[in-house]
Amino acid sequence: MLTSLYKEQTAQKPTLLHDTYFNDLRRKEYSRLCNQQHTYLDYTGGNLYAQSQIDKHHSLLLNHVLGNPHSGNPSSLLATQLVQEARDKVLAFFNASDDYHCIFTQNASGALKIIGECYSHSKDSHLLMIADNHNSVHGMREYCSKQGGSYSYAPLNYEDLTISSQHLKDNLQQYVEKKNKLFTYPAQSNVSGIKHDLEWINTAQENGWDVCLDAAAYVPSSHLNLKEYQPEFVTVSFYKIFGYPTGIGCLLVKKCAFHKLDKKWFAGGTVQYASVSNPFYFLADDYERFENGTINYLDIPAVTIGLDYILDIGMQRINERVTSMTKYLYQSLKNIYYKDGSRFIHLFGPSCRETTGGTIIMNFFKPDGALISVYDVEEKANAMNISLRSGCFCNPGIDELNNHITNDGIENEFYAVDDSNRNNLVKKLKNMRGATRVSVGIATIQKDLEHYIQFVKSVRDEFDCN
Repeated sequence: MLTSLYKEQTAQKPTLLHDTYFNDLRRKEYSRLCNQQHTYLDYTGGNLYAQSQIDKHHSLLLNHVLGNPHSGNPSSLLATQLVQEARDKVLAFFNASDDYHCIFTQNASGALKIIGECYSHSKDSHLLMIADNHNSVHGMREYCSKQGGSYSYAPLNYEDLTISSQHLKDNLQQYVEKKNKLFTYPAQSNVSGIKHDLEWINTAQENGWDVCLDAAAYVPSSHLNLKEYQPEFVTVSFYKIFGYPTGIGCLLVKKCAFHKLDKKWFAGGTVQYASVSNPFYFLADDYERFENGTINYLDIPAVTIGLDYILDIGMQRINERVTSMTKYLYQSLKNIYYKDGSRFIHLFGPSCRETTGGTIIMNFFKPDGALISVYDVEEKANAMNISLRSGCFCNPGIDELNNHITNDGIENEFYAVDDSNRNNLVKKLKNMRGATRVSVGIATIQKDLEHYIQFVKSVRDEFDCN
């Protein structure tokens, strides 16, 4: 008991940077959190919008008449202008104005779907992924394999959930016989928060690969400079950055790689000309080629407002703040033990949080070493008005590694069932998997961190008394 208390009392916690600034921002822009005594710790799942964002967008909608951009009347022209302003703002935000097209999509998953559908997959192609990817990336392998292409994974290191640079380099030097090679990876893991090396972009391209960078988890707290690194494709969800609006993301396509996406059909807004009496059509030769139908012209102007809000705060300040909060929380949690000094909590990923985003995943254990269900943890957190995330977070690679789920184990379970008892399989696999994820962001203050730390200790104390 004395040992565990000593560890907790002597732990050195880092100082939170820009505390006064963000405390003031919380009171001004996110007062609803304080009013509802809500501890929100799911910023990787979705960022929170500021009051001023809503006010500005509300004012824009109330004071203007906006019409479908596919026309030349005054309301259409204004909508077209506001959409173009947002497109230009996005490109400028990523320092990509000269080199990239910005295609508005529903979200990052929608952007990845375009690449999956339109990249030149065939028997002469190969898709390389890392095990640490979102399901929306893993799903691209289905487009690849169904068109005769091959795919493979670079595995994760169990100790810290990183990728071995040498192992990845070996993978990138293979498949020299393939004509079209696509390497897809996240700039930052949506689970562990690890920032994967952007230099891999250059390494891959030097070995003849096109690169798709999933930037959805990275750009909310880190600046992505597309002058410095130039992957062929970049996917983004805007609500991850500034909370509002949802349902809008983008695919950034390097102009010199635009021809590598072969769209096999057309829709409203994507063609310069189409005919019913003959089979001819001409696709638009820029971003419009992939923006099917009418884009979300009422909400896209809110992207400009959101990016201006982030620029006003400053990405460097956000990055420093998120890093300091993550370090503070990690140091506080890692020193929580049972009275007898035995393990209560396991934190996944690297102990150094300098090169991670604001995400931490963990599991809790009973005194006898048995895992406490992540869904029980979530239920207890709900009771204390804490929003966190439980499960495998659409990232099966990390989850299978953390929970020691082998290929043979999964294969045996899948082949042992039929459609009639699929639900039992899903339930069994669900019970085998999962972790608790917390993530910090712009609106997080120290009070939130302390509330979560006390919650974790209350879970420990509940089992320590049994």
